[in-house]
Amino acid sequence: MTLNNEKTVLITGASSGIGLELAKLFSKDGYNLILVARSENKLEEIAKNLIKKYNINVHIIKEDLSKRESVKDLFLKVQQLGIRVTTLVNNAGAGYCGLFHEIDIDKDEKMIGLNIEAITYLTKLFSKEMIKLKKGSILNVASTGSYEPGPYIAVYYASKAYVLSFSQALENELKPYGIKVCTLCPGATKTGFSKNAGKKDIKTAMSAEKTAKIAYKGFMKNKSVIIPGFFNKIAVLFCKLLPGKISAVVVRRIQENVTKNF
Repeated sequence: MTLNNEKTVLITGASSGIGLELAKLFSKDGYNLILVARSENKLEEIAKNLIKKYNINVHIIKEDLSKRESVKDLFLKVQQLGIRVTTLVNNAGAGYCGLFHEIDIDKDEKMIGLNIEAITYLTKLFSKEMIKLKKGSILNVASTGSYEPGPYIAVYYASKAYVLSFSQALENELKPYGIKVCTLCPGATKTGFSKNAGKKDIKTAMSAEKTAKIAYKGFMKNKSVIIPGFFNKIAVLFCKLLPGKISAVVVRRIQENVTKNF
């Protein structure tokens, strides 16, 4: 399928959760989509529904972005299709709970691969194309955990702190080229993430649909950092005010509670 290059959004982690909900919002506004995830069957069904409902063009690409070679493969596939990505949404991510020394190193590698390496390399590759066009936009998904240390979820929180710092630096660097960079910092969200991470959903968790709507609205208003929900905004404020040692104690108690008897 040939895509209209005028308004094309590439979304990683698009088969469920926030990524899927963002895909719906972009398509509703007439954007063409490139949807990326590991599950081809899910992507095919999503593409079929969005094409039928919004009469847009959708291309799907199956890739496991935790593997470095897949990041390069994704970029090459987009290049071969002759598609100019005008908006990049780095949503794919992974997280696992537990004591750092007990978590399998393969899971650490997956978190680092998805949450740090994939975002870094995809942003580098596609931002170069955007610089040539002198326009573009990037939405990187971090977390409220970006603002605090995370006992029992150490690598995940640290990786999201990287995303926030990286994105804010690039926002400054790329602004002269007409490229906007926004960071989404959601709190607990009702997706498959908690189950995959090995913990229960927190009672205050926001739906993926509501999170995506707030994110989309903020992104369209060129907000630098988007923190969905009053509770999450307050939590981040306290993180900024409290010493790291105290934040770590609070986070540990929360994580121990949600992983207990999971």
